[in-house]
Amino acid sequence: MPMSLRTARTTRATAFAALAAATLALAACGGGASAGSSSSAAAATPSPSFTLDAKADLSKQSIVVSNWDNYMDPDTANKFSDTTKAKITVAKHATNEEIIGKLTAGGDPGIDVAFVSGQYAQALNEAGLLEPIDPALVPNLAKLYPETKKLAFDPGNKFSVPYSWGTTGICYREDLVGTAPTSWNDILSPSPQNAKKVLMLSTQPWLNLPAAKSLGFDVNTTDPAQLDQIKAQLLKTKPQIMGFDDTTFYSRLDSGEANMAVAWDGWCNYATNKKVKFVLPKEGADLWTDTMVVLKSSKNKEAAMAYINFMIDDAEQTWLTENILYKSPNKAVAEKAAATLGKDFPNLAMTPADLAKQEGLVDVGDAAKTYAQIATEVQAS
Repeated sequence: MPMSLRTARTTRATAFAALAAATLALAACGGGASAGSSSSAAAATPSPSFTLDAKADLSKQSIVVSNWDNYMDPDTANKFSDTTKAKITVAKHATNEEIIGKLTAGGDPGIDVAFVSGQYAQALNEAGLLEPIDPALVPNLAKLYPETKKLAFDPGNKFSVPYSWGTTGICYREDLVGTAPTSWNDILSPSPQNAKKVLMLSTQPWLNLPAAKSLGFDVNTTDPAQLDQIKAQLLKTKPQIMGFDDTTFYSRLDSGEANMAVAWDGWCNYATNKKVKFVLPKEGADLWTDTMVVLKSSKNKEAAMAYINFMIDDAEQTWLTENILYKSPNKAVAEKAAATLGKDFPNLAMTPADLAKQEGLVDVGDAAKTYAQIATEVQAS
């Protein structure tokens, strides 16, 4: 894979660095879950702004799509226009916070479709900013795994459609770690062989994740006492690890500088050393989802729905699995990727049933401020 595609998803690394600010921005619009309601999506079912026309002439419609850089086929816009005759402009955002800021600034943001992580889609919907997904205009929903219709932040895909999904675990050098890791405790309390050779993710909720799961807490916990215990464990762990790295950990594993790293599953695939392996700890992990949403302010909602339908079809999802090496929610595409790429990249062969056993990330509302404080305190200690 070209380096540009590897580095493009550093946006995921910063996706929650300013979660508190984004939550406050949404709260000003009436969105954001209250503390204690994070274990399931609390969003109300959105109401359509007007009836969509399945027979609309898309050649008369024009949409603006905002996505992370290099997160779709560079020729997608041309192919979509050729297929549907709708006009499309692609804008880019570096982080969830950047696009959330644009969408919550007030007035028409001039964006029809936005790519956001699932918990941000939930918060946008709670703020009343999203158009319901019209299944009649997105027939390719039928191509997605049934598990995608049970996502914690949006059961039934009422206001979002998944583009990719995955989990978080441990990348490790099987020739350097001694005993292969099986638990988050192998990160939190590394053996003498691995002490000062462990990297953790610095951004939330993934900084909290190992401690939360090792303590038996919900990955989305908003309980102040539990968050205090998570912080205490992370402060205890800090002196035993090498540091925090959200963007180059796979290359440091390649070189042997690091023995283990907390990692998003797809990113382990970017290591070139064949001795770099991935394991999902026995305590379990998260289920993250990158989604597509249609803004209620969109003037061309039929074309927006057509675009989402286009992006979950086989061709675009195949590009995703082959170039970004992330798991596809499209059943046929994912099964093909497991068969053709699973040997070299075993996490692509993870079944949706196993993926769905992990805890879906949701909007943690006001607790985001505490999450941000924990990140600041732990890294400054």
